[in-house]
Amino acid sequence: MNAQLAPSPAPATLARHTVAVAHGDGIGPEITDAVLHVLRAADCPIDFAPVRMGEQAYLAGDSAGVPAEAWDVLARHRVLLKGPMTTPQGGGYKSVNVTLRKTLGLYANVRPCVAYHPYVYSAHPGMDVVIVRENEEDTYGGIEHRQTAEVAQCLKLITRPGCERIVRHAFEYAVRHGRRKVTCLTKDNIMKMTDGLFHRVFDEVAREYPQIAADHRIIDIGAARLATRPKDFDVVVTLNLHGDILSDIAAEMAGSIGMAASSNVGLHGAMFEAVHGSAPDIAGKNIANPSGMLLAAVMMLLHLGERAAAERIHNAWLCTLEDGIHTPDVFNESTSKRRVGTREFAHAVAERLGREPRHLQPVRYGAFDEAASAPVERIEAPAAAPEPAKTCDGVDIFLDWHPAQRDPEALAAQLRAACPDGLRLAVITNRGVKVWPHGHPDTFCSDHWRCRFVGEQGEVSPRAILALMQKLVDAGLPPIKSENLYRFDGERGYSVAQGE
Repeated sequence: MNAQLAPSPAPATLARHTVAVAHGDGIGPEITDAVLHVLRAADCPIDFAPVRMGEQAYLAGDSAGVPAEAWDVLARHRVLLKGPMTTPQGGGYKSVNVTLRKTLGLYANVRPCVAYHPYVYSAHPGMDVVIVRENEEDTYGGIEHRQTAEVAQCLKLITRPGCERIVRHAFEYAVRHGRRKVTCLTKDNIMKMTDGLFHRVFDEVAREYPQIAADHRIIDIGAARLATRPKDFDVVVTLNLHGDILSDIAAEMAGSIGMAASSNVGLHGAMFEAVHGSAPDIAGKNIANPSGMLLAAVMMLLHLGERAAAERIHNAWLCTLEDGIHTPDVFNESTSKRRVGTREFAHAVAERLGREPRHLQPVRYGAFDEAASAPVERIEAPAAAPEPAKTCDGVDIFLDWHPAQRDPEALAAQLRAACPDGLRLAVITNRGVKVWPHGHPDTFCSDHWRCRFVGEQGEVSPRAILALMQKLVDAGLPPIKSENLYRFDGERGYSVAQGE
């Protein structure tokens, strides 16, 4: 079993480190104190700088949960060990995790999902999969709009540099950790422009790593196969939303999400945390499992170059599992010997420092080859590509149109009457389905309509689009949104409407 957890170790150093620590909300303070106890017992050369964020900051009026003084601490120390945090219900509040990841450029989320069977029950003994999730893009930009009485939208943004960086991170991780294969999961059979870009970049980068097998699967069948045949996978790289869902499922498949850790790394900093949430229903009861955050701390130690300390703590934790000392979430009458609380589990790990497991494979972090390629988190940002030639074919105009009879033919007649010279109405869709021309009478129509206008002869100018919008306003059909239809070096940069 390969139980190595870190993105990549930096060279060891004799200097002490200062790490920002946020205790978090709910069970956060309990599991954070437990982890700090183990780190101090292992005599790690780390000083901890407390930082306040999360629920307390929200209650003090900060909608992002990260006050100004917290940013100052993070700017000084660049490494954060973070307990789970609660985002208040209701509009106007932003997730601390999303805020930190995007603001600090922590583009790569690495989540190892390892089974520790038989000491922790798993339906998949031997499972050892690493999910590498893009951390900044996709629908997590939180760019949403309610455009009509019936329709809201979320904008999904994918960039080529973001794709290149995370895909290369996955392959570099595989090289560093002796992994054999990287699998890309997307939904590019439907989202051909966004997920399609991620898939194309994956294929391009994979050619630079001939020693690593590479394959691609559509996310739905890929997730199904991961759930039933995890041994077919090694390193998985995917987009933000897919990765968020998939990594939680994979962690639970391995044994318990309470034991899952993650690193969030970027060019200028890193954050380490347990995968699970703040679990306020069990807060203060001394029953939470600190393993996820402890393994996150192991990843942090490796990031700091403290391989010996990481190895001692991780092996002591494996010994604790082997000895059957388990928290309630993983306690099993057939394999566990002692049910313990959060604090007692941490003390048991500390007592086993210096020991190695007898049955589970011991970790050997000191054996990393420091002469290998640069640490993953220090990969340079991709160079900008040459600027392509950009031309405009037309425009998609979105309308809020809701007469009693939502007849696409009636809408098309009004649009064609308002269309200026040089443009023509090509198609009308509703929720992505073509309803004009030759729509199907059984198609349900909301009050949100996409109306595609294209040039009758060659490129469409911005003035022509503005003239169209003015005519639509004058006709009582004011646009609620528009998207220009561009080509890049002659290649269409927009999806073809159904039936167009």
